[in-house]
Amino acid sequence: MPRTPSYSLPDLTGRRALVTGASDGIGLGIARRLALAGAEVLLPVRNRSKGEAAVARIRHEHPAALVSLHHLDLASLASVEALGRELRVDGRPIYLLVNNAGVMTPPERQTTVDGLELQLGTNHLGHVALVAHLLPLLTAGGARVTSQISVAARGGSVHWDDLNWERDYDGRRAYGQSKIALGLFALELERRSRAAGWGITSNLAHPGVAPTSLLTARPELGRDRDTPQIAVIRRLSRAGILLGTLESAQLPALYAATSPQAGGGRLYGPDGPGNLGGGPAEHRLYRPLRDATEADRVWRVSEELAGVSFASAAAL
Repeated sequence: MPRTPSYSLPDLTGRRALVTGASDGIGLGIARRLALAGAEVLLPVRNRSKGEAAVARIRHEHPAALVSLHHLDLASLASVEALGRELRVDGRPIYLLVNNAGVMTPPERQTTVDGLELQLGTNHLGHVALVAHLLPLLTAGGARVTSQISVAARGGSVHWDDLNWERDYDGRRAYGQSKIALGLFALELERRSRAAGWGITSNLAHPGVAPTSLLTARPELGRDRDTPQIAVIRRLSRAGILLGTLESAQLPALYAATSPQAGGGRLYGPDGPGNLGGGPAEHRLYRPLRDATEADRVWRVSEELAGVSFASAAAL
């Protein structure tokens, strides 16, 4: 069995954290580690039964864990707005937000309930809307916002001529676009927070490559069986060859979200060969993420598509 790198989290007692996509896989591992470090962890999930199983798993290991379920479907902007409204009424500051949830490469083009290409809408715009609706709580907490991108963001670009891939859909490229857009948004959030004095620190993480559920059978995405890639990933991961494990893949986001040494505007990922597996380390920003003008454009277009205004949110 490969040796799993380690990272010791600081004491997070009294800190409220929210992790998207925490009903299984990497997200569940992140939520579990935050709860074990003392954080009060909010698990907003689309599938309540999976969410309940995740909470039970965390509490089985740590009966005193502070974990709560909330409803969230990132593919519905109304659902994102409802969660934001619920938490703003509650009024308690949020100290950590991990934008982790995502979908990957449906074989045929699908859309969200708002008519957006599914990967763009879920991976990127759902998280943009979430940050906007939670902005007063994030500001109150002086929050660290960590957005999970992917090695798929190393190349490619935002498909400005057809953001929603209505012509010539390419699932792999659409996935890469969603992660590039999320990365550019997160970096612009860091810049705008500094300029406006929001007190939010925004950075990026990527898990490398590990046997997650992204490439497994997902009937709701039109994929009735596991992809050939996931079988290879599982074998290499078990053998400790190049790739990470579910446990190691959690570490970059945990480090980015909680380490006193992790800064805003930076990218963290595995330190192994090709940055595919290993312990957490800082990486140079991927080339598609380095253009501040592109980030500003992503910010403005994302506000429009997500139906949010950060200026209005900041005034709440």
